[in-house]
Amino acid sequence: MQRRHGTTAANPPWRLPPPLFSARCKACWYTAAALALVVGSFWSLDLQWGAFVSMDALRSMGRFVAEFYPPDFSPPFVAKVAWSAVETLAMSALGTLLAAVAGLALALPASRRHEGDAARFRSVARMLLNALRAVPELVWAALLLIAAGLGPFAGTLALALHTSGVLGRLFAEAMENAPRDAATALRTQGVTGWRVLAYATLPQVLPQLLSYTLYRWENNIRAAAVLGVVGAGGLGQLLAFHMGLFHMGKTATVLIAMLLLVAFVDGLSFAMRRWMK
Repeated sequence: MQRRHGTTAANPPWRLPPPLFSARCKACWYTAAALALVVGSFWSLDLQWGAFVSMDALRSMGRFVAEFYPPDFSPPFVAKVAWSAVETLAMSALGTLLAAVAGLALALPASRRHEGDAARFRSVARMLLNALRAVPELVWAALLLIAAGLGPFAGTLALALHTSGVLGRLFAEAMENAPRDAATALRTQGVTGWRVLAYATLPQVLPQLLSYTLYRWENNIRAAAVLGVVGAGGLGQLLAFHMGLFHMGKTATVLIAMLLLVAFVDGLSFAMRRWMK
């Protein structure tokens, strides 16, 4: 019987597929635990699917959606919505910019960039980052409204605080996982401190940091549109006001503005990420 070159009976040219579950496979156990959690969630929650898809519920939803037509496209109101959209965009952009600066400042002590790095403040910095991102933007806004008052200032600070925790953790992970060849070469030449960071680490991770920042800007434009519900300005405040008064035509116009603004920022962020590659 002829065999192909390089193959033996002990080493056949084909292999059996791996088993779907193995006791040594950690990913299999994690997947099983996640599935058990999902099944337990469905079992513990009182999900009334029958009432949700009943004809009465569908008719009520249809009547509610029909009230949004026609949207209010009167010039004075459209101008008011456009200004609120600009305010929401400014809140998200400024909040993200402040968060990127603060996140980078906190990521430096929160990361261990080489083997000999003592990183004395790493635990403290990471605890601070965890605390910042653990509090949602709405809660930050509600707390800051007491000090900053109603308006976009409180919303901008709320976005900046929460996003600082998110970006700081992502920046720290990027710095720790960056290739260390260039930094090691500089250290062997006697270069230390901030110069290694400026000439070796940051140039390698800068595209990744910018990508993280743009992605969080996309998220913040949505969050800024919602923060107005608690009085933090922008489209959210306009939405909460008119929905509370059952001005459904005006509410529909605000929702359309939100969709257009999110689509604009998503497209702009996508184009900028493509341009950086």
